[in-house]
Amino acid sequence: MEQLFDAFGIDGKLLIAQLINFGVLFVALTWLLYKPVMKTLDERREKIAKGVEDAELATAKLEGADEEVSRRVQGAETEAEGIVASARDAANTEKARIMKEADARAAQIAVDADLRAKEAAAQALKESEKEVARLAVLAAEKVLRKS
Repeated sequence: MEQLFDAFGIDGKLLIAQLINFGVLFVALTWLLYKPVMKTLDERREKIAKGVEDAELATAKLEGADEEVSRRVQGAETEAEGIVASARDAANTEKARIMKEADARAAQIAVDADLRAKEAAAQALKESEKEVARLAVLAAEKVLRKS
């Protein structure tokens, strides 16, 4: 075998030294580099998996929140419609009451105006009768003075 090594120019002692150096280097790199890199990769993989899980949870919560918002908006719209309807009913009732009061007041004003007009006509008639009587007296007096 040694002839074979000599034929290819391989030194046995050097080969053993290189194998020992390779073994030491392999153990050192495994211990100092490979294990920490793999640990970091595992941590990152776990973080990514947790991030994906959190994103899915957030998506589910968002969908639930959208449904809750829709439900609340529907409830608010229904409540608003009820409030508007009751306000319209109250406004119509108030309008009817005000119209009745206005009609009653207008009728009273018409009655009062008719009474005042009759009083004014009666007063004017009395004054005109007095004026006619006064004028008749003046005319008679004038006629008597001329004659």
